[in-house]
Amino acid sequence: MKFKKITLLFETDDIALAEELICNIFFSFAISGVVCDIPLPEPDEGFGTHTLTLPEHNSITGYLPLLDSSDIILKQIEAKAEKLIEFDIRVKIVTGIVDEKEWADAWKAYFNVTRITDRIIIKPQWKEYHEKKGEILIHLDPGMAFGTGTHPTTAMCLKFIETFLKPGDSFLDVGTGSGILMIAAAKLGAGHLLGIDTDETAIAVARENLRLNGIDPSIYCLSCQTLDRTDPVPCDCIAANIIAQVIVDILPDIALRMTEGATALLSGIIKERKAAVLAALGKTRLSVIHEEHIDEWVTLAVKKETSIE
Repeated sequence: MKFKKITLLFETDDIALAEELICNIFFSFAISGVVCDIPLPEPDEGFGTHTLTLPEHNSITGYLPLLDSSDIILKQIEAKAEKLIEFDIRVKIVTGIVDEKEWADAWKAYFNVTRITDRIIIKPQWKEYHEKKGEILIHLDPGMAFGTGTHPTTAMCLKFIETFLKPGDSFLDVGTGSGILMIAAAKLGAGHLLGIDTDETAIAVARENLRLNGIDPSIYCLSCQTLDRTDPVPCDCIAANIIAQVIVDILPDIALRMTEGATALLSGIIKERKAAVLAALGKTRLSVIHEEHIDEWVTLAVKKETSIE
């Protein structure tokens, strides 16, 4: 099958905002396999390492199946991209035609072994790495699902899981993507895991990555559905690494699924949207117990507020 490769080259002083808004344009048309080619700052020593060289141009690329409707969707993407000038984001669109294999495999040369914390290491399935004693090695093939672990939002989530998840905890991953957070939770001792995503490709990729990492199928479940359609079974730890507006929208459903002592890990939030997330937390009686930042990205750990009789 052939695909229309749609690349949005952009110039702006706020790269993180541009990344979120442009990715959201692609996601609004159910375009998966989005590739972000932007510079990211080095995190603190021992927290994570980058695997991408600095790009010549800031760009985000999506791949659209080449169908009769492709040109119509492209026009709609162009219309939405033009409106980004309101945020001082100047966009130029470049298109081309590629084969499925070129889409699926070309990026692999840029994804290397990455240390996220002192213990957690992410290893692409096609790379060599000799595990050291005490390390938690995550074998990963993201396929066409978002989530290699090298992005700050995922890296911070992994660190938070290492910090807040307790052995035996139940874990819910909202927007599981490649399944990387579920794998980390399982290897850190989670007793039961549930991963949901609205993309069937992501569910298939997550299932394969869980298999690659030897995670016992009896302790996890994967489902292609939205959170509001998921049974409200209380969980001890919930992760939502998505975008700020979606987090705001689903916070009531997250709170409904939290045990009294549960921790929810909210990531994918740019600093400009933090206030909106905090306001939504107040409405759901959730409060922040810890937060971290990398560049323009924010990750929050939240708990239910304690009732005072």
